[in-house]
Amino acid sequence: MANRADNYSAVKISIRKLRDIINNNVTDINKARWITLTYAENMTDTERLYKDFEKFIKRFRYKHGNSIEYIVAMEPQERGAWHAHLILIFPDVAPFIPNSELRALWGQGFVKVMQLRGNIDNLGAYLTAYLTNVELTPENAAAGQKIKAVEIDGKKKRFIKGERLKMYPVGFNLYRCSKGMKMPETEVITEYELQRRVKDCPITYENAVELTLDDGDTLTIYYRFYNFKHQKAPKPVPMPPEIIIPPVYAQERMNV
Repeated sequence: MANRADNYSAVKISIRKLRDIINNNVTDINKARWITLTYAENMTDTERLYKDFEKFIKRFRYKHGNSIEYIVAMEPQERGAWHAHLILIFPDVAPFIPNSELRALWGQGFVKVMQLRGNIDNLGAYLTAYLTNVELTPENAAAGQKIKAVEIDGKKKRFIKGERLKMYPVGFNLYRCSKGMKMPETEVITEYELQRRVKDCPITYENAVELTLDDGDTLTIYYRFYNFKHQKAPKPVPMPPEIIIPPVYAQERMNV
């Protein structure tokens, strides 16, 4: 059985995979809706959690179309209850859906539609932060915590980074997605080719991890995320001025 440290590492890997899936599929926020499904009671049963969600998504797709894709991630609360964060991806511009309709389809409590802003460079990192960080309060504050300050809905809040990762049970599948989701592809290229492709793209995330090998040497792994949507257009190459031969000169050349 996995211990606490093994489970913590596994959850971090799952979060990274989820972040990449979100960034690979939510390429137009006008076609997406981000919804939080909450229980009215303190619901702690993980088996019931996914059963309730499956009923909800079947009802929703029956009413709005089976072509709608989704990514859902489950968030544990400090008291043991669960939330479901759902991204719906429509084939066209996402329609307005009243909260009252969503609450009726969910049937378990409360529903909140969150706004996806166009100025978010790394949407996957922005959304998965809800699954990893815990809001800082006088009750959970302690020395040595990594604190991050962010602005949500116009309000500044402070969060303990990575604190929620400890709340996931061992072996729990924290996210699922529909069959139409495109999985990220891995490509091995040279550093030169990488820089050639991303030279005009802004970096949205950067981190470095240093590993110590068995022989005592160290290996540093760099993680960088680039936003191709904000890639700068190449500067146009100026054309040389057109050379016009005067008619007299042209006539003289023709007579030579």
